[in-house]
Amino acid sequence: MTEAGSVYGLAMYELAASEGLAEEILQQLDMLLVGFEAEPEFLRLLNTPALSKEERCKILDDSFRGKVHPYVLNFLKILTEKGYIRQYSHCCKAYRQQYYHDNGIISVQAVTAIPLTADQLQRLTRKLKSVTGKNILLQNRVDPSCMGGIRLDYDGKRLDDTISHRLEAVGSLLKNTVL
Repeated sequence: MTEAGSVYGLAMYELAASEGLAEEILQQLDMLLVGFEAEPEFLRLLNTPALSKEERCKILDDSFRGKVHPYVLNFLKILTEKGYIRQYSHCCKAYRQQYYHDNGIISVQAVTAIPLTADQLQRLTRKLKSVTGKNILLQNRVDPSCMGGIRLDYDGKRLDDTISHRLEAVGSLLKNTVL
C-alpha cells in the first residue's frame, strides 16, 4: 500500500466513521473499485493532463452524482485534483483494513484443492471465530496444486496443512539428511 493511499484512505474512513457511514461508504468504495478494475481507461482519463482539473471533476459529477454518497464523490474529486486517483485501490485497502480492525473482522482465505461445501465453510468459520474471537469473512479459493488439505491465509499469517506443503517438508528433510 502506498503512503498516499494510506493517508487518504484513513482520512476517508475517519470521516465516514464519525458520521456513522463507515459500512455504507465501504460498500460504495468497493463497488467503484470493481468498476474501475473492469474499466481501467476511466482512471487513466481522470489522470490525463490533457483535461483540466475542472473537466475531470465534471466527468466525475456526470458519472456519479446521485449514484454514490456525496462524500464518495468528493473523495474521488480530491484524489483526481491532487493527482492520486491511480492510488484509489490503495485508498480502498487502507479504508477496509481500518474498518475491519474497528469492527473486529478478519478476512480469511481458505485455499483447497476442491471447493469447500457450505457446511465445511460454516464449520470453519465457527472454528476460526472461536479461536480468534473475531468475526470472520471467509473466502474459499481453489488451487489444485495443493493436492489436498487446507491453507489458511489471514492477518498476515499462513497456516499450511496442504499435502503439497507436507511433501515439500519431507523432500527438504530427505535432501538435508546425510547418509
